[in-house]
Amino acid sequence: MHKLAEIDHRYVWHPFTQMKDWLRREPIVIVSGKGAVLRDVREREYLDANSSIWTNLHGHNHPKLNAAISGQLEKIAHSSALGLANEPASLLAAHLVRAAKSSLSKVFFSDDGSTAMEVALKLAYEFTRRSGRSKRPRFLSLEGAYHGDTIGAASLGHINLFHKSWSGLLFKTDKVAAPYCYRCPFNRAKPERRDAREYVKCNRECVSLVEARFAQQRKRKNPYAAFVIEPLIQGAAGMIAHPDGYLRDVAKVVHGDGALLIADEVMTGFGRTGSIFACQKENVQPDLLALAKGMTGGYLPMAATLTTQKIFDAFLGEYDEFKTFFHGHSFTGNQLGAAASLASLELLQGREPVRARMKLEAALRDSLRKLWSLPNVGDIRQVGLIAGIELVRDWRTRKPFDLRERAGIRVCEAMAKRGVLTRPIGDVIVIMPPYCVTAVQAQQIVTALHESIEEVLPPRDSRIASR
Repeated sequence: MHKLAEIDHRYVWHPFTQMKDWLRREPIVIVSGKGAVLRDVREREYLDANSSIWTNLHGHNHPKLNAAISGQLEKIAHSSALGLANEPASLLAAHLVRAAKSSLSKVFFSDDGSTAMEVALKLAYEFTRRSGRSKRPRFLSLEGAYHGDTIGAASLGHINLFHKSWSGLLFKTDKVAAPYCYRCPFNRAKPERRDAREYVKCNRECVSLVEARFAQQRKRKNPYAAFVIEPLIQGAAGMIAHPDGYLRDVAKVVHGDGALLIADEVMTGFGRTGSIFACQKENVQPDLLALAKGMTGGYLPMAATLTTQKIFDAFLGEYDEFKTFFHGHSFTGNQLGAAASLASLELLQGREPVRARMKLEAALRDSLRKLWSLPNVGDIRQVGLIAGIELVRDWRTRKPFDLRERAGIRVCEAMAKRGVLTRPIGDVIVIMPPYCVTAVQAQQIVTALHESIEEVLPPRDSRIASR
């Protein structure tokens, strides 16, 4: 075992990792990267198929991002945002507001997706109280929701695997059935087999469920403070893509009720779905927008919560009125992160970057189609440059694998042996490459996945019909 791997085994506790399994084998130790390629201590190369857990937009060791950080480092690395302003953070706030192209006009910086959601949650809670809408603000989110791991963000989540252990620490929130869910029989058909009329019907029924929850809460004389949603696609739920129009129709319900719409774009922001922000795909204007992950191009931890002038004004008052938003972080508005974010935004915008992302999206979609021939592929869900390939025991019934079989993990381990790195969500394989990936590299990623599924999950019934 390499010395660095031994040190890791001795001292490091990894997130979302069963350490008993981790300690059984030598881990891959990454030491460098360039573009979409990562290199380990044994000089092996890997394609980064999940953008280093959904954060890296433009590739590793990007010259423009390197230059932006180096240039800022020659000035200052960090100074407090408590009582002081700084150049890159001020410029970044202005750029984010312009990119949002909506009524969002104020930016509160924080450190990661969870903290961005904590800010949104606290602002919505206190705004609802101060506006007189409710003395006991309550929140609604989707079944299968995941919005972070801090206590407030986790309270908005509804995935037992991630949230049940902490239930005694969390406050109560409500959930409503997510559209296009695992249990929907309509979701068992290949895209070309799906009836458009059924698709519209499914969307309408799911929106009506949200309407019913809002009506029910009004009858209780405690209307919802906010509805929280990952626009277009739910990440940790298993890359669950929503029907076209669902976000738009739900937003009408929420705003028609007078509640706030909180958009968690920690994963979907910064071009992942095609537009800079996913909400723009359906011309939806949220009241609070949480951003993180790709914000700095995958270089540094930084996040932001955008909100409206109306919410901002609810916290204005004289010093002794204590209307201040009493929340903050030591590294809020960090100069290095802001400099990287400004450079990343510049790389994202313009006709050519948008055209390149669209081209890569099409190339990835073409490559993924070949996976339909595998009997253990139950569904392929893609929104922009986000894809989830669901592994099942039999595509006809979508019967899942037993948890002890570790199907998703084993397939990803086989992919690593073929020089492709990604991480599953249960038995859903995530493909979310950096934007610098070429069509050839996209094909290599999917080929590695295809071969790995065939190796790890051979059909148990040789009579399974071909698709």
